Amino acid sequence: MTDSWATFGADLHLDLSAGRGLRAGLTEALREAARSGRLAAGTRLPSSRTLAADLGIARNTVAEAYAELVAEGWLTARQGSGTRVAERARLRRPAAAARIRRPERAGPAYSLLPGSPDLGGFPRAAWLTAARRALTDAPNEAFGYGIDLRGRVELRQALAGYLARARGVYADPERIVLCAGFLHGLTLLAGVLRARRVREVAVEGYGLDFHRNLLVRAGLRTRPLGVDGEGARTGQLTAAQGAVLLTPAHQFPTGAALTPARRAAVVDWARTTDGLILEDDYDGEFRYDRQPVGALQGLDPDRVVYLGTASKSLAPGLRMGWMVVPPGLLDEVLAVKGPSDWASSALEQLTLAEFITSGAYDRHVRGMRLRYRRRRDELVAAVGDRVAVSGIAAGLHAVLDLPEGTERSVVQSAAWQDLALHGLTRFRHPQAELPPRDALVVGYGTPTDSAWGPALAALSAALP
Repeated sequence: MTDSWATFGADLHLDLSAGRGLRAGLTEALREAARSGRLAAGTRLPSSRTLAADLGIARNTVAEAYAELVAEGWLTARQGSGTRVAERARLRRPAAAARIRRPERAGPAYSLLPGSPDLGGFPRAAWLTAARRALTDAPNEAFGYGIDLRGRVELRQALAGYLARARGVYADPERIVLCAGFLHGLTLLAGVLRARRVREVAVEGYGLDFHRNLLVRAGLRTRPLGVDGEGARTGQLTAAQGAVLLTPAHQFPTGAALTPARRAAVVDWARTTDGLILEDDYDGEFRYDRQPVGALQGLDPDRVVYLGTASKSLAPGLRMGWMVVPPGLLDEVLAVKGPSDWASSALEQLTLAEFITSGAYDRHVRGMRLRYRRRRDELVAAVGDRVAVSGIAAGLHAVLDLPEGTERSVVQSAAWQDLALHGLTRFRHPQAELPPRDALVVGYGTPTDSAWGPALAALSAALP
Protein backbone atom coordinates (compact mmCIF):
# COMPACT_ATOMS: atom_id res chain seq x y z
CA MET A 1 0.00 0.00 0.00
CA THR A 2 1.36 3.42 -0.94
CA ASP A 3 1.62 5.82 2.01
CA SER A 4 -0.07 9.17 1.51
CA TRP A 5 1.98 12.24 2.38
CA ALA A 6 -1.06 13.71 4.14
CA THR A 7 -0.97 11.07 6.88
CA PHE A 8 2.50 11.78 8.21
CA GLY A 9 3.92 14.31 10.63
CA ALA A 10 2.95 17.80 11.77
CA ASP A 11 2.28 20.74 9.46
CA LEU A 12 5.26 23.07 9.08
CA HIS A 13 5.05 26.53 7.55
CA LEU A 14 8.26 27.61 5.80
CA ASP A 15 8.85 30.64 3.62
CA LEU A 16 11.54 29.65 1.08
CA SER A 17 13.57 32.69 0.07
CA ALA A 18 12.99 33.78 -3.50
CA GLY A 19 16.00 33.92 -5.81
CA ARG A 20 17.91 31.16 -4.00
CA GLY A 21 18.22 27.50 -4.83
CA LEU A 22 15.70 25.15 -3.26
CA ARG A 23 18.19 23.51 -0.97
CA ALA A 24 19.77 26.80 0.17
CA GLY A 25 16.36 28.42 0.65
CA LEU A 26 15.04 25.49 2.66
CA THR A 27 18.19 25.31 4.80
CA GLU A 28 18.05 29.03 5.64
CA ALA A 29 14.29 28.91 6.37
CA LEU A 30 14.75 26.04 8.83
CA ARG A 31 17.82 27.66 10.38
CA GLU A 32 15.98 30.95 10.94
CA ALA A 33 12.93 29.19 12.40
CA ALA A 34 15.16 27.44 14.95
CA ARG A 35 17.25 30.55 15.64
CA SER A 36 14.24 32.79 16.30
CA GLY A 37 12.52 30.25 18.51
CA ARG A 38 9.52 29.85 16.19
CA LEU A 39 10.42 26.18 16.21
CA ALA A 40 10.93 25.43 19.89
CA ALA A 41 13.75 23.24 21.10
CA GLY A 42 12.73 19.59 20.96
CA THR A 43 10.14 20.10 18.22
CA ARG A 44 9.94 17.03 15.99
CA LEU A 45 10.12 17.93 12.30
CA PRO A 46 8.19 16.14 9.55
CA SER A 47 9.95 13.27 7.81
CA SER A 48 11.89 14.18 4.70
CA ARG A 49 9.24 12.44 2.57
CA THR A 50 6.39 14.35 4.22
CA LEU A 51 8.06 17.75 4.02
CA ALA A 52 9.09 17.15 0.42
CA ALA A 53 5.49 16.33 -0.49
CA ASP A 54 4.24 19.42 1.39
CA LEU A 55 6.68 21.73 -0.42
CA GLY A 56 6.51 20.02 -3.80
CA ILE A 57 10.28 19.41 -3.98
CA ALA A 58 12.54 16.37 -4.18
CA ARG A 59 12.98 14.26 -1.05
CA ASN A 60 16.77 14.33 -1.45
CA THR A 61 16.68 18.14 -1.23
CA VAL A 62 15.01 17.95 2.18
CA ALA A 63 17.33 15.18 3.36
CA GLU A 64 20.40 17.21 2.39
CA ALA A 65 19.08 20.33 4.16
CA TYR A 66 18.38 18.29 7.31
CA ALA A 67 21.89 16.78 7.17
CA GLU A 68 23.54 20.18 6.85
CA LEU A 69 21.63 21.59 9.84
CA VAL A 70 22.44 18.51 11.92
CA ALA A 71 26.12 19.06 11.14
CA GLU A 72 25.79 22.74 12.20
CA GLY A 73 24.10 21.78 15.47
CA TRP A 74 20.68 23.27 14.73
CA LEU A 75 18.98 19.87 14.48
CA THR A 76 19.49 16.41 15.96
CA ALA A 77 18.68 13.09 14.31
CA ARG A 78 18.42 9.78 16.16
CA GLN A 79 17.15 6.39 15.06
CA GLY A 80 13.56 5.99 16.19
CA SER A 81 13.35 9.58 17.42
CA GLY A 82 13.24 11.39 14.08
CA THR A 83 14.69 14.81 13.35
CA ARG A 84 14.23 17.43 16.05
CA VAL A 85 15.26 20.99 16.81
CA ALA A 86 18.36 20.87 19.01
CA GLU A 87 17.93 21.81 22.66
CA ARG A 88 20.43 24.69 22.42
CA ALA A 89 19.53 25.84 18.94
CA ARG A 90 18.28 29.24 19.99
CA LEU A 91 20.92 31.99 19.98
CA ARG A 92 21.80 33.76 23.19
CA ARG A 93 20.29 37.21 23.69
CA PRO A 94 22.58 40.18 23.16
CA ALA A 95 24.45 41.29 26.28
CA ALA A 96 22.29 44.42 26.64
CA ALA A 97 19.11 42.33 26.70
CA ALA A 98 20.67 39.85 29.12
CA ARG A 99 21.11 42.62 31.66
CA ILE A 100 17.33 43.16 31.84
CA ARG A 101 16.16 41.08 34.78
CA ARG A 102 12.74 39.55 34.40
CA PRO A 103 10.65 38.49 37.38
CA GLU A 104 10.79 34.77 38.02
CA ARG A 105 7.01 34.59 38.45
CA ALA A 106 4.03 36.77 37.69
CA GLY A 107 2.72 37.02 41.26
CA PRO A 108 2.98 35.85 44.86
CA ALA A 109 3.88 32.25 45.56
CA TYR A 110 0.73 31.67 47.62
CA SER A 111 -2.83 32.91 47.38
CA LEU A 112 -5.73 33.12 49.82
CA LEU A 113 -7.83 35.25 47.49
CA PRO A 114 -11.55 34.43 47.63
CA GLY A 115 -13.66 33.35 44.70
CA SER A 116 -11.97 30.14 43.58
CA PRO A 117 -12.19 26.49 44.62
CA ASP A 118 -9.22 24.17 44.95
CA LEU A 119 -8.59 23.48 41.28
CA GLY A 120 -6.52 20.44 42.21
CA GLY A 121 -9.68 18.85 43.54
CA PHE A 122 -11.36 18.67 40.13
CA PRO A 123 -12.64 15.07 39.71
CA ARG A 124 -10.70 14.25 36.56
CA ALA A 125 -11.30 10.50 36.51
CA ALA A 126 -15.03 10.75 37.28
CA TRP A 127 -15.44 13.57 34.77
CA LEU A 128 -13.67 11.53 32.08
CA THR A 129 -15.97 8.59 32.79
CA ALA A 130 -19.02 10.85 32.44
CA ALA A 131 -17.62 12.37 29.24
CA ARG A 132 -17.14 8.92 27.68
CA ARG A 133 -20.68 7.87 28.55
CA ALA A 134 -22.09 11.17 27.30
CA LEU A 135 -20.15 10.92 24.04
CA THR A 136 -21.24 7.32 23.50
CA ASP A 137 -24.92 8.13 24.09
CA ALA A 138 -25.00 11.54 22.38
CA PRO A 139 -27.51 11.78 19.53
CA ASN A 140 -26.11 12.80 16.16
CA GLU A 141 -27.85 16.17 16.29
CA ALA A 142 -25.80 17.10 19.38
CA PHE A 143 -22.85 17.66 17.04
CA GLY A 144 -24.76 20.28 15.06
CA TYR A 145 -25.13 24.01 15.64
CA GLY A 146 -28.04 23.58 18.04
CA ILE A 147 -31.45 25.20 17.75
CA ASP A 148 -32.64 25.57 21.35
CA LEU A 149 -31.24 28.75 22.88
CA ARG A 150 -31.95 27.38 26.34
CA GLY A 151 -29.28 24.69 25.90
CA ARG A 152 -29.33 20.91 25.85
CA VAL A 153 -32.52 19.48 27.27
CA GLU A 154 -30.61 16.62 28.97
CA LEU A 155 -28.74 19.07 31.21
CA ARG A 156 -31.80 21.19 31.86
CA GLN A 157 -33.69 18.11 33.03
CA ALA A 158 -30.79 17.00 35.24
CA LEU A 159 -30.49 20.47 36.77
CA ALA A 160 -34.23 20.72 37.39
CA GLY A 161 -34.14 17.60 39.53
CA TYR A 162 -30.94 18.52 41.34
CA LEU A 163 -31.91 22.13 42.12
CA ALA A 164 -35.34 21.10 43.41
CA ARG A 165 -33.79 18.44 45.63
CA ALA A 166 -30.68 20.25 46.89
CA ARG A 167 -31.59 23.95 46.80
CA GLY A 168 -35.38 24.09 47.05
CA VAL A 169 -35.72 25.72 43.63
CA TYR A 170 -38.89 25.45 41.55
CA ALA A 171 -37.11 24.54 38.33
CA ASP A 172 -39.11 23.53 35.27
CA PRO A 173 -36.63 22.39 32.58
CA GLU A 174 -38.51 24.60 30.12
CA ARG A 175 -37.54 27.68 32.15
CA ILE A 176 -33.87 26.86 32.64
CA VAL A 177 -31.46 28.76 30.40
CA LEU A 178 -27.86 27.56 30.23
CA CYS A 179 -25.10 30.15 30.03
CA ALA A 180 -21.31 30.39 30.18
CA GLY A 181 -21.10 31.31 33.85
CA PHE A 182 -22.55 33.95 36.15
CA LEU A 183 -21.18 36.96 34.27
CA HIS A 184 -22.74 35.72 31.05
CA GLY A 185 -26.08 35.31 32.77
CA LEU A 186 -25.85 38.73 34.39
CA THR A 187 -24.99 40.25 31.01
CA LEU A 188 -28.15 38.75 29.50
CA LEU A 189 -30.28 40.01 32.40
CA ALA A 190 -28.76 43.49 32.13
CA GLY A 191 -29.85 43.53 28.50
CA VAL A 192 -33.40 42.57 29.53
CA LEU A 193 -33.49 45.29 32.20
CA ARG A 194 -32.25 47.89 29.75
CA ALA A 195 -34.92 46.84 27.24
CA ARG A 196 -37.50 47.23 30.02
CA ARG A 197 -36.19 50.78 30.60
CA VAL A 198 -34.99 49.96 34.11
CA ARG A 199 -32.46 52.64 35.12
CA GLU A 200 -31.30 51.56 38.56
CA VAL A 201 -30.38 48.25 40.19
CA ALA A 202 -29.90 47.85 43.93
CA VAL A 203 -26.79 45.92 44.97
CA GLU A 204 -25.28 44.90 48.29
CA GLY A 205 -22.99 47.45 49.92
CA TYR A 206 -20.23 44.82 49.93
CA GLY A 207 -19.81 42.81 46.75
CA LEU A 208 -17.72 42.20 43.64
CA ASP A 209 -16.81 45.31 41.70
CA PHE A 210 -16.85 43.55 38.32
CA HIS A 211 -20.51 42.65 38.85
CA ARG A 212 -21.30 46.31 39.52
CA ASN A 213 -19.15 47.44 36.62
CA LEU A 214 -20.95 45.09 34.24
CA LEU A 215 -24.28 46.66 35.18
CA VAL A 216 -22.87 50.17 34.78
CA ARG A 217 -21.47 49.35 31.32
CA ALA A 218 -24.96 48.16 30.39
CA GLY A 219 -26.27 51.65 31.18
CA LEU A 220 -27.67 50.88 34.65
CA ARG A 221 -26.96 52.76 37.85
CA THR A 222 -26.16 50.75 40.98
CA ARG A 223 -27.42 51.84 44.40
CA PRO A 224 -25.91 50.10 47.46
CA LEU A 225 -27.94 48.58 50.27
CA GLY A 226 -26.60 48.42 53.80
CA VAL A 227 -25.14 45.10 54.95
CA ASP A 228 -24.96 43.79 58.51
CA GLY A 229 -25.05 40.51 60.40
CA GLU A 230 -28.49 39.72 58.95
CA GLY A 231 -27.45 40.20 55.33
CA ALA A 232 -28.53 42.96 52.99
CA ARG A 233 -30.89 45.55 54.47
CA THR A 234 -33.72 44.89 52.05
CA GLY A 235 -35.97 47.38 53.81
CA GLN A 236 -33.99 50.13 52.06
CA LEU A 237 -35.32 49.13 48.63
CA THR A 238 -37.40 51.74 46.82
CA ALA A 239 -39.75 51.74 43.85
CA ALA A 240 -37.09 53.54 41.78
CA GLN A 241 -34.96 50.41 41.76
CA GLY A 242 -36.39 48.03 39.19
CA ALA A 243 -34.20 45.12 40.25
CA VAL A 244 -31.94 43.98 43.07
CA LEU A 245 -28.90 41.70 42.95
CA LEU A 246 -28.47 39.61 46.12
CA THR A 247 -26.40 36.76 47.57
CA PRO A 248 -29.03 35.69 50.14
CA ALA A 249 -27.75 32.26 51.19
CA HIS A 250 -24.21 33.50 51.95
CA GLN A 251 -23.61 37.21 51.50
CA PHE A 252 -20.39 37.88 49.66
CA PRO A 253 -18.05 38.70 51.25
CA THR A 254 -19.34 39.11 54.84
CA GLY A 255 -20.80 35.59 55.00
CA ALA A 256 -24.15 36.55 56.54
CA ALA A 257 -27.33 34.69 55.58
CA LEU A 258 -30.37 36.81 54.72
CA THR A 259 -32.83 36.42 57.59
CA PRO A 260 -36.42 35.21 57.03
CA ALA A 261 -37.80 38.69 57.78
CA ARG A 262 -35.56 40.30 55.18
CA ARG A 263 -36.34 37.56 52.66
CA ALA A 264 -40.03 38.29 53.12
CA ALA A 265 -39.37 42.01 52.79
CA VAL A 266 -37.59 41.73 49.45
CA VAL A 267 -40.30 39.46 48.02
CA ASP A 268 -42.97 41.94 49.18
CA TRP A 269 -40.99 44.74 47.51
CA ALA A 270 -40.84 42.83 44.23
CA ARG A 271 -44.58 42.12 44.26
CA THR A 272 -45.52 45.68 45.17
CA THR A 273 -43.24 47.45 42.68
CA ASP A 274 -43.18 44.83 39.90
CA GLY A 275 -39.46 44.52 40.64
CA LEU A 276 -37.11 41.68 39.80
CA ILE A 277 -34.81 39.82 42.22
CA LEU A 278 -31.55 38.42 40.82
CA GLU A 279 -30.36 35.65 43.17
CA ASP A 280 -26.67 34.73 43.00
CA ASP A 281 -26.38 31.31 44.66
CA TYR A 282 -22.63 31.19 44.14
CA ASP A 283 -21.66 28.53 46.72
CA GLY A 284 -24.98 27.06 47.74
CA GLU A 285 -23.65 23.51 48.11
CA PHE A 286 -21.16 24.22 50.89
CA ARG A 287 -22.75 24.33 54.33
CA TYR A 288 -20.98 23.19 57.50
CA ASP A 289 -22.42 24.23 60.87
CA ARG A 290 -25.99 24.96 59.94
CA GLN A 291 -28.85 23.50 57.98
CA PRO A 292 -28.74 24.37 54.29
CA VAL A 293 -30.42 27.69 53.56
CA GLY A 294 -32.86 27.17 50.70
CA ALA A 295 -32.88 29.39 47.67
CA LEU A 296 -34.84 32.64 47.84
CA GLN A 297 -36.43 31.66 44.52
CA GLY A 298 -38.60 29.14 46.33
CA LEU A 299 -40.56 31.99 47.96
CA ASP A 300 -41.70 33.47 44.64
CA PRO A 301 -40.57 31.82 41.38
CA ASP A 302 -42.42 34.51 39.41
CA ARG A 303 -40.28 37.34 40.83
CA VAL A 304 -36.84 35.74 41.30
CA VAL A 305 -34.25 34.82 38.69
CA TYR A 306 -32.07 32.08 40.18
CA LEU A 307 -28.46 32.01 38.96
CA GLY A 308 -26.09 29.14 39.69
CA THR A 309 -22.83 27.81 38.27
CA ALA A 310 -20.38 24.94 38.48
CA SER A 311 -17.54 27.40 39.17
CA LYS A 312 -17.25 26.67 42.91
CA SER A 313 -18.50 23.09 43.00
CA LEU A 314 -16.34 21.92 40.07
CA ALA A 315 -14.17 24.55 38.34
CA PRO A 316 -14.62 27.99 36.78
CA GLY A 317 -12.79 26.82 33.66
CA LEU A 318 -15.84 24.77 32.66
CA ARG A 319 -17.69 28.04 31.93
CA MET A 320 -20.94 26.37 32.98
CA GLY A 321 -23.84 28.30 34.47
CA TRP A 322 -27.63 28.33 34.49
CA MET A 323 -30.58 30.59 35.15
CA VAL A 324 -34.03 29.58 36.31
CA VAL A 325 -36.17 32.27 34.74
CA PRO A 326 -39.72 33.37 35.66
CA PRO A 327 -42.28 32.44 32.98
CA GLY A 328 -42.91 36.05 32.00
CA LEU A 329 -39.22 36.72 31.46
CA LEU A 330 -38.18 33.72 29.37
CA ASP A 331 -38.87 35.14 25.91
CA GLU A 332 -37.05 38.37 26.77
CA VAL A 333 -33.98 36.50 27.99
CA LEU A 334 -33.87 34.32 24.89
CA ALA A 335 -34.28 37.37 22.64
CA VAL A 336 -31.20 38.94 24.23
CA LYS A 337 -29.26 35.66 24.19
CA GLY A 338 -30.16 35.13 20.54
CA PRO A 339 -27.48 35.10 17.85
CA SER A 340 -24.71 36.29 20.19
CA ASP A 341 -24.87 33.15 22.35
CA TRP A 342 -21.45 31.93 23.56
CA ALA A 343 -22.53 29.22 25.98
CA SER A 344 -20.53 26.08 26.68
CA SER A 345 -20.40 23.31 24.09
CA ALA A 346 -23.10 20.69 23.74
CA LEU A 347 -20.68 17.90 24.70
CA GLU A 348 -19.75 19.67 27.96
CA GLN A 349 -23.44 20.11 28.72
CA LEU A 350 -24.09 16.43 28.07
CA THR A 351 -21.12 15.49 30.26
CA LEU A 352 -22.39 17.56 33.18
CA ALA A 353 -25.86 16.04 32.73
CA GLU A 354 -24.36 12.55 32.97
CA PHE A 355 -22.20 13.64 35.92
CA ILE A 356 -25.30 14.80 37.82
CA THR A 357 -27.66 11.96 36.96
CA SER A 358 -25.07 9.27 37.73
CA GLY A 359 -24.64 10.59 41.28
CA ALA A 360 -21.00 11.57 40.69
CA TYR A 361 -21.79 15.25 41.30
CA ASP A 362 -23.28 14.57 44.73
CA ARG A 363 -20.34 12.37 45.69
CA HIS A 364 -17.86 15.02 44.58
CA VAL A 365 -19.64 17.81 46.47
CA ARG A 366 -19.77 15.73 49.67
CA GLY A 367 -16.06 15.01 49.41
CA MET A 368 -15.15 18.64 48.79
CA ARG A 369 -17.41 19.75 51.63
CA LEU A 370 -15.38 17.62 54.05
CA ARG A 371 -12.11 18.95 52.63
CA TYR A 372 -13.16 22.60 52.88
CA ARG A 373 -14.57 22.15 56.37
CA ARG A 374 -11.24 20.69 57.49
CA ARG A 375 -9.42 23.66 56.01
CA ARG A 376 -11.78 26.10 57.68
CA ASP A 377 -11.12 24.46 61.04
CA GLU A 378 -7.37 24.63 60.45
CA LEU A 379 -7.65 28.31 59.56
CA VAL A 380 -9.54 29.09 62.77
CA ALA A 381 -6.98 27.15 64.80
CA ALA A 382 -4.06 28.90 63.11
CA VAL A 383 -5.25 32.44 63.85
CA GLY A 384 -6.27 31.52 67.39
CA ASP A 385 -7.60 34.42 69.44
CA ARG A 386 -5.55 37.09 67.68
CA VAL A 387 -8.49 38.07 65.45
CA ALA A 388 -12.22 37.39 65.35
CA VAL A 389 -13.35 35.08 62.54
CA SER A 390 -16.84 35.29 61.03
CA GLY A 391 -18.82 34.07 58.04
CA ILE A 392 -17.53 30.52 58.47
CA ALA A 393 -20.74 28.51 58.71
CA ALA A 394 -20.71 28.08 54.94
CA GLY A 395 -18.83 28.81 51.75
CA LEU A 396 -15.16 28.90 50.78
CA HIS A 397 -13.97 32.02 52.59
CA ALA A 398 -13.86 33.61 56.03
CA VAL A 399 -13.70 37.19 57.31
CA LEU A 400 -10.94 38.01 59.79
CA ASP A 401 -11.61 41.23 61.68
CA LEU A 402 -8.54 43.38 62.37
CA PRO A 403 -7.73 46.21 64.75
CA GLU A 404 -8.91 49.57 63.47
CA GLY A 405 -6.63 51.10 60.87
CA THR A 406 -4.51 47.99 60.25
CA GLU A 407 -6.09 46.44 57.16
CA ARG A 408 -3.75 48.01 54.62
CA SER A 409 -0.61 47.26 56.60
CA VAL A 410 -1.61 43.61 57.09
CA VAL A 411 -2.26 43.15 53.37
CA GLN A 412 1.17 44.67 52.69
CA SER A 413 2.76 42.43 55.30
CA ALA A 414 1.19 39.42 53.59
CA ALA A 415 2.72 40.54 50.29
CA TRP A 416 6.13 40.55 51.98
CA GLN A 417 5.37 36.96 52.99
CA ASP A 418 4.73 36.18 49.29
CA LEU A 419 1.00 35.78 50.00
CA ALA A 420 -1.85 37.36 48.03
CA LEU A 421 -4.67 38.63 50.27
CA HIS A 422 -7.65 40.97 49.88
CA GLY A 423 -8.95 43.33 52.52
CA LEU A 424 -12.67 43.86 53.05
CA THR A 425 -12.39 47.46 51.82
CA ARG A 426 -11.74 46.18 48.30
CA PHE A 427 -15.33 44.92 48.08
CA ARG A 428 -17.08 48.05 49.39
CA HIS A 429 -19.35 49.97 47.02
CA PRO A 430 -17.97 53.50 46.56
CA GLN A 431 -21.30 55.02 47.63
CA ALA A 432 -22.08 52.62 50.46
CA GLU A 433 -22.90 54.13 53.84
CA LEU A 434 -21.39 51.45 56.05
CA PRO A 435 -19.61 51.67 59.40
CA PRO A 436 -15.79 51.45 59.15
CA ARG A 437 -14.52 47.89 59.33
CA ASP A 438 -10.95 46.65 58.93
CA ALA A 439 -10.88 42.98 57.94
CA LEU A 440 -9.41 40.36 55.64
CA VAL A 441 -11.44 38.17 53.26
CA VAL A 442 -9.56 34.86 53.26
CA GLY A 443 -10.34 32.31 50.56
CA TYR A 444 -9.42 29.00 52.12
CA GLY A 445 -10.67 27.04 49.11
CA THR A 446 -8.13 28.53 46.72
CA PRO A 447 -4.78 26.81 47.50
CA THR A 448 -3.95 23.31 46.37
CA ASP A 449 -3.29 20.78 49.12
CA SER A 450 0.48 21.23 48.77
CA ALA A 451 0.20 25.02 49.03
CA TRP A 452 -2.30 25.12 51.88
CA GLY A 453 0.20 24.69 54.73
CA PRO A 454 2.66 27.35 53.49
CA ALA A 455 -0.18 29.77 52.73
CA LEU A 456 -1.57 29.36 56.24
CA ALA A 457 1.90 29.89 57.74
CA ALA A 458 2.35 33.08 55.71
CA LEU A 459 -1.04 34.37 56.88
CA SER A 460 -0.15 33.71 60.51
CA ALA A 461 3.11 35.60 60.09
CA ALA A 462 1.30 38.59 58.56
CA LEU A 463 -1.38 38.98 61.25
CA PRO A 464 -0.91 41.50 64.08
